[in-house]
Amino acid sequence: MSFTPRPVDPAPLAHDRVYRQLRLQIMHGMLAPGQALTLRGIGKDFDVSMTPAREAVRRLAAEGAVTMSNSGRISTPELTGERIEELAALRALIEVELASRALPRAHLALIERLTNINGKVGEAVAQRDAVAYIRLNLEFHRTLYLRAQAPAMLAMAETVWLQMGPTMRALYGRLRRTEPPQFHRLIIAALKAGDEPGLRLAVRSDVTQGLRMLAR
Repeated sequence: MSFTPRPVDPAPLAHDRVYRQLRLQIMHGMLAPGQALTLRGIGKDFDVSMTPAREAVRRLAAEGAVTMSNSGRISTPELTGERIEELAALRALIEVELASRALPRAHLALIERLTNINGKVGEAVAQRDAVAYIRLNLEFHRTLYLRAQAPAMLAMAETVWLQMGPTMRALYGRLRRTEPPQFHRLIIAALKAGDEPGLRLAVRSDVTQGLRMLAR
């Protein structure tokens, strides 16, 4: 007797694709704080029906990446100064611990990879490309934190990044950077030296300094 495989329902695949792509757009600062979204617009942008668009938005709302009003209005978050302070404190707690756990596994190839990414961060700064800057900055941190082998902790850090994506775009415009973050170089130097206190201080400074400036 021959077996005919059941066709795969495309709806869940479409919903996941929209969720992941829209999630990256928000995390990388491609959308401004308070930017309004519609299910119809999301469906058109990603060439899907309303159902997968709605499911993707629900998942993003659960992560704090978008807000949904009682009237159904969807928008990216506009963070208050108090909320920015809270998220900065979370980044300091979670990411310092991730970096500390990664240090014993920081081999030469990782350090070279971080140095290369930081060079690209510098190129994005020189080109005034805010989205590339945010994307590469997060890639720098994620590459280091993967060595911590703490997936639950890394997932928490990514949720904070997601909530802060639009705000990071606003921060970039306010800082008017002309060179890569100085603390990245200190992070790399601490990894080379096996200096855990120096690494913890560099990561804490890197993830909080700019955010606290924005919260004022």
